Amino acid sequence: MNRQPRGLVIAIDGPSGAGKSTIARLLAKRLGYLQIDTGAMYRAAAVLIKRAGLDLADGDAVARFCADLCVRLETDGGVQRVFANGQDVTDQIRTHEVSHLTSRVSALRPVRDALLSAQREMGRQGGVVLEGRDIGTVVFPDADLKFFLSATPEVRGKRRYDELIARGETTTLQETVAAVVQRDEQDSRRDIAPLRRAEDAIDVDSSDMGIDEVVACMEAFVRQKYVCGESVE
Repeated sequence: MNRQPRGLVIAIDGPSGAGKSTIARLLAKRLGYLQIDTGAMYRAAAVLIKRAGLDLADGDAVARFCADLCVRLETDGGVQRVFANGQDVTDQIRTHEVSHLTSRVSALRPVRDALLSAQREMGRQGGVVLEGRDIGTVVFPDADLKFFLSATPEVRGKRRYDELIARGETTTLQETVAAVVQRDEQDSRRDIAPLRRAEDAIDVDSSDMGIDEVVACMEAFVRQKYVCGESVE
């Protein structure tokens, strides 16, 4: 009789606009796993910091703010909602302004420390798909399976542009691509937990792949992690 294995900890890292959230959500659904959208958690923190009008250069003020920071994810009818200090900020975290601010906020040590412990606590039992920029290098360096999901800046910029236009925001494709490139530079050069591919990560370039293709590719690797006929189903 085969033993049912502990659920895997699956890390998906990659730059902004690579489709990590969508892919992680669909992969988690196929596996019956919990999706932990760490990027949404940092965006939620950015929303609160923006509302509070904090000076990001004031380390003491940021530290005091983060001492009471509580970000949680809840699934309602198959839709993930993001709560920050009890407020539902799901509809505010994907704006162009918040996207830009998040790169700066996520580089702050007090913010990372506050959310890192929450992420590890949610994922410690396994059976989770986490996505972000430092999951396989910092949050869960011993993750069972690591992916680095990427796409060209032009493709990622077009995806983000379509999302923003669909929400009624005013921008141009050129501006959005430029913002993606700027975000890449900020995330790669920051001192704390920079965007970096883990040495043992599996590269997946989604530039010329559909969503279903990417999910199927990752799922195949997940299934291979189970031996002797054991199943995640």
